Amino acid sequence: MHADAAAHGPAPRLILASASPRRRELISRLGVVPDAIEAADIDETPAARELPRDYARRMAREKALALAPGDAHVLAGDTVVACGRRILPKAEDEAAARQCLDLLSGRRHRVLSAIALRAPDGALRERVCETIVRFKPLSREEVEAYIAGGEWEGKAGGYAIQGSAEGLIAWISGSHSAVVGLPLFETRALLKSAGFPIA
Repeated sequence: MHADAAAHGPAPRLILASASPRRRELISRLGVVPDAIEAADIDETPAARELPRDYARRMAREKALALAPGDAHVLAGDTVVACGRRILPKAEDEAAARQCLDLLSGRRHRVLSAIALRAPDGALRERVCETIVRFKPLSREEVEAYIAGGEWEGKAGGYAIQGSAEGLIAWISGSHSAVVGLPLFETRALLKSAGFPIA
């Protein structure tokens, strides 16, 4: 529900299809408190030759469609780090994180943050936000210090911009919140279009 319910009736119900504490914290900045939080269990393997934007959009859509909404809207999101046409993995070990950081060092990459909002009647609203990020050229010492800190664990592209990696990012064009995990401008617009009473 919305923190400030509309005077003309109860606010629409909302399920956040993500267990990410970052997405929960971000959506709270809009004054929105989900009625339920339920992670969608889907296969997140990219299709052969699938482009990063298409993959991000498909993941958000499939997460939104994976849950039975009842009388609630379902909001889902997915964030993809891409270097050219290459989709970088979520780093599950130090070797993967190190490989990602070595690839991103000193160059621009794209972060594609897709959101999908499924209405109780099945109607789907979707947005994709693209942000360009450039790391400074990273020394071996900087890479190893970041790896040692553990912030890379489970993060797309092997880094979390909301942590110490932000001190290694020379330039960003687009949405900072999208790189964290939820593009707030696009999310606000999507929720307003669905009748959520956001100021």
